[in-house]
Amino acid sequence: MNWMTLPLKRYAQFSGRARPREYWMYVLFLLLCMIGLGIVESMLGLGSTRDWAYRNGWNMGAGARHEGGPLIGLFALGTFIPSIAVAVRRLHDTNRSGWWMLLAFLPLIGAVWLLVLMVMGGTRGSNRFGLDPIEAGEGPGFTG
Repeated sequence: MNWMTLPLKRYAQFSGRARPREYWMYVLFLLLCMIGLGIVESMLGLGSTRDWAYRNGWNMGAGARHEGGPLIGLFALGTFIPSIAVAVRRLHDTNRSGWWMLLAFLPLIGAVWLLVLMVMGGTRGSNRFGLDPIEAGEGPGFTG
């Protein structure tokens, strides 16, 4: 749980480095919270849900889509800055500037390349953005 909430403790810290575990556990935390808030919003009748069914000859389909309401909106607003900060620190761990985040604006290939950069392991030892997080005491026994 410490790894999931660490980016919230480092709310707007854009300097330094973030290990892959810190980044991906935070992404998992966001995903679980969004699913939970979506369920709560559906039960409370907040947001909007669209159900559809169609039939076109032999083709049939049905589905539902929930668009976030105020709870998801407030959560997304509150986690926007820490999400950018941990992504920038993750890029710093691969010895890249935070400006590489602008790749997200390139359709499809930018998002895929950014995903590859986030999955890559960090540089061992110090780099221009600071000490290796493992050497700085954020190893397997890290408690936050």
